Amino acid sequence: MGKGPRPIDLKGETSVGQTKPNKPTATKLMRIAQLSRENVDAELRWLMPHYNLGSLTGCFRELDGNKAVGADGVNKATYGANLNDNLAGLIDQMKTMSYRPQPVREVLIPKEGKPGATRPLGISNFEDKIVQLMTSKILGAIYEPVFRSCSYGFRPERSCHTAIKALSTYLFKHPCEVVIDVDLKNFFGTIDHQKLVEILQLRIKDQVFIRYIVRMLKAGLLSDGEFKMTDEGSPQGNVASPILSNIYAHYVIDCWFEEVVKKHTVKPVALFRYADDIIICCDDASDAERIKAALNGRLSKYSLELNLEKTKMVAFDKRAFQSGIRQGTFDFLGFSFFLARSRKGNVTVKLKTSQKRMRSKIAKVKVWMKENRHSLRLKSLWLLFTAKLAGHARYFGVSFNSANVSKFLCEARRIFFKWINRRSQKKSISWEKFGLFTKLYPLPAVKVYHPLF
Repeated sequence: MGKGPRPIDLKGETSVGQTKPNKPTATKLMRIAQLSRENVDAELRWLMPHYNLGSLTGCFRELDGNKAVGADGVNKATYGANLNDNLAGLIDQMKTMSYRPQPVREVLIPKEGKPGATRPLGISNFEDKIVQLMTSKILGAIYEPVFRSCSYGFRPERSCHTAIKALSTYLFKHPCEVVIDVDLKNFFGTIDHQKLVEILQLRIKDQVFIRYIVRMLKAGLLSDGEFKMTDEGSPQGNVASPILSNIYAHYVIDCWFEEVVKKHTVKPVALFRYADDIIICCDDASDAERIKAALNGRLSKYSLELNLEKTKMVAFDKRAFQSGIRQGTFDFLGFSFFLARSRKGNVTVKLKTSQKRMRSKIAKVKVWMKENRHSLRLKSLWLLFTAKLAGHARYFGVSFNSANVSKFLCEARRIFFKWINRRSQKKSISWEKFGLFTKLYPLPAVKVYHPLF
């Protein structure tokens, strides 16, 4: 890099041979974050000492003990039975470069909104999850301060609803002629390992840390007992995958859009990204056409691919809608965005549960009731059922969407009644009695949990 920024030496804060840090690990990570915030070009080294007994014990405690186990079958309770010795052995292996992440167990889970379709999920061994979590914390301390404001996925104090509100507010306040609904082909599965490492090396000068990142990426997959080499991608389910994918997208998409695209457009444009879900707002149709073409070329340089069949150019012009010209709709994070008139007759941006997500959720309710109708007595089963519905009511409880949440809950209630009466040949409960029962034990409240304005 020639005469680039001087590497920041954290050796004064920790020493390579230490097991116990002089300061709490959280304090040291805050120090890294501060250095990164103060100098966006800062280069950091001496990161490996953060893998110490105190920090790894903290990671052990944070991990969920109810998650599926990896290929070795070891769960949190088993690993924790001899925790100090296990972690001491892990630290010794990492110091001598003898630690190697084990292959990830691959399972296929149903794809949201696509009946019969599946997506791969990687389940690491429990010890590897501990290392992944610490790696994720270190990377987060380095990169979170420099991530762009257009990125919302897997970031502290940001969520799907933060992204939804930001997009809704932008569309309400700013003119927009066309929205580009971007669809990437298998983003997590096509991240180029070599290019990701090159991106990391721009700021990270601890080569041992980099080598362990490479080992993590190259650990391989176990699918139906068969080992597969991994030359690309970061498995969804890997604890460090969210931050690694965000770093990759930050350099490939976010920085490029903010530093290059915005300088060459006729009118203002804005990008909103949650992981690989991307929306681009353009106030000029010609800008939108050029951005789409340029984005396709930009992604191809980094082994990513735009799904041209699913990437849509959506007319979303409030001025045209005011004149009676019909505009389009687009989906983002389970919601459909569309233009409508307010009670006062003004043009406004509204959203509702997307039809694809609604159908998918209703299908899941049917499957769950069919499989669990015999598992508990009526009251216990209903209370468990409504607790599951509460998650849907909370997520989709945003401004303008109460009617769709109510529709979902009513349909779920009907499905419950149908399957509870199929537990035997004799009808279990009449509709009238069921109505009295649900008044006593009501469905989750329909309300706006996430106001958009």
